[in-house]
Amino acid sequence: MLALNESSLKRTPLHALHVARGGKMVPFAGYEMPVQFPAGVLREHLHTRSAAGLFDVSHMGQLALRPKSGKVEDAALALERLVPQDIVAVAPGRQRYAQFTNEDGGILDDLMVANFGDHLFLVVNAACKAEDEAHLRAHLSDTCIIDSLADRGLIALQGPKAEQALAKLGADVSAMRFMDTGPRQVAGLDCFVSRSGYTGEDGFEISVPAAQAEALVTMLLQNPDVLPIGLGARDSLRLEAGLCLYGHDLDTTTTPVEGALEWSVQKSRRTGGARAGGFPGADKVLSQFEKGASRRRVGLRAEGRAPVREGALLFADAASSEAVGKVTSGGFGPSLNAPVAMGYLPTSLSANGTLVFAEVRGQRLPLQVAAMPFVPNTYKR
Repeated sequence: MLALNESSLKRTPLHALHVARGGKMVPFAGYEMPVQFPAGVLREHLHTRSAAGLFDVSHMGQLALRPKSGKVEDAALALERLVPQDIVAVAPGRQRYAQFTNEDGGILDDLMVANFGDHLFLVVNAACKAEDEAHLRAHLSDTCIIDSLADRGLIALQGPKAEQALAKLGADVSAMRFMDTGPRQVAGLDCFVSRSGYTGEDGFEISVPAAQAEALVTMLLQNPDVLPIGLGARDSLRLEAGLCLYGHDLDTTTTPVEGALEWSVQKSRRTGGARAGGFPGADKVLSQFEKGASRRRVGLRAEGRAPVREGALLFADAASSEAVGKVTSGGFGPSLNAPVAMGYLPTSLSANGTLVFAEVRGQRLPLQVAAMPFVPNTYKR
């Protein structure tokens, strides 16, 4: 909630549509965004799991990284100076999850990187997009042209009926697999479509020219299987899926290893790999790969029904006075009909099944370290 007052809030190309459909608008990352629609958070969440939910994510940043040499590999090599991922290995028509790191190995932002054949397409978080663009310009302008694609909207269509709904608009998406991406025609509009999202469900993210975003969303919402979804259900869906929210579960003090994101760093960038290191904070991050980190992000399941919210302190037992960790995301999981949370604990307490205690309104509530995702994902592999 970064805005100081309503007059300073930005609006997405879908603002008028949200208001017309009864969206409850709130400040989020400097934008006026719908937290829920008349159906309510619970129904929106369950509808996404059973049919298809439509999310406005136009507040996020979209950028093109164009190599001055004309060779996309040069843009990939340049970007590897800022992220610990193998970008060179991302084939045309594919994308990869990555993180910008700082000199201490902390995460400046997490992002998606797609290979569009002759350039890279990046999607970054809304609250960080100005800083991310400046970061790219400061470090990569020698080899790349950095284009801000501020004239595009971004929507996510998520759930088991997402493919069917998008195909009805003439989109050739049935052959796409998880993390496939590239230019596609949707209802005759020139879009970028990726088979990805942030709910744990199969689905798509669709970048569309801002001027045509409302028309596209209106067509999608004519399908009874598609319901508009607000930020409330987006948060509960990603929490059930065990997915991080930047600024909460990840930040500048958290390394990829501490954040349990080792899977996102390919062997080629680790010690002994073909292009090991070379990114900010590499010494610390690669040392943690070898020796382990002192703390780790874990999933947490409450034994009772009371949700444990972000900020709750974690203790090793019911009586100790010194906290050992903190909850970074927490709430009720509608698909599970039970509370779920994630947070950081000492590595010695991070094994599944470990019992810890959260302090909630002066009481110590038992929590069990649990595997994530809490709800199995349904990505189309």
